[in-house]
Amino acid sequence: MKLSKTSWIALTVGICIIAFASLGFARFQQAQEQDQLGEELSVAEQRLSKFQFEQLSSQQEELEKRLKLTTLQLGNTKAILSEPTKSIAATDTLFDIAENCDVEVTEISSSDPTSGELAEVTCSVLPVTVRVEGDVLSLISFIVELNSDFTTGVVEASSISVSEDAAEEMSSANIQLLIYTYEGD
Repeated sequence: MKLSKTSWIALTVGICIIAFASLGFARFQQAQEQDQLGEELSVAEQRLSKFQFEQLSSQQEELEKRLKLTTLQLGNTKAILSEPTKSIAATDTLFDIAENCDVEVTEISSSDPTSGELAEVTCSVLPVTVRVEGDVLSLISFIVELNSDFTTGVVEASSISVSEDAAEEMSSANIQLLIYTYEGD
């Protein structure tokens, strides 16, 4: 099958038309995509122009101030939370001495630690008030042992209330104790 010269020309022209149509369609799609990207870029630029960097800077400064305040509050809270451990250790010792002396601790209270001196050494002082119940000899024994066995504590004052009721054998004592803790340099 031989094709004539006109057939060859018609075939070549047909192939060229198909190629040009394909290139034109590809260019049309590319132009549409470029227009769409241009519109998206325009919208993004508008949003960016509305973005206020000064406002962000002031927000950053405000957040940094809040962070500093929160950090300071955290430090204060840590300091407050570290105090009860000293108080808990002192309380354990008080209960051990009370058990040895056969008295019952009915109340323990303390105020915030202060600074004081013990034998010319600066220490933290934890004032503790203790109320105990028991017979009079046990109460006296408890007070004496607090002074001798509680190595970091000193009984500042004590008072014993003797029960006058024969049916009620329990007497009570109120003791003010100072517990010293060396804080270091």
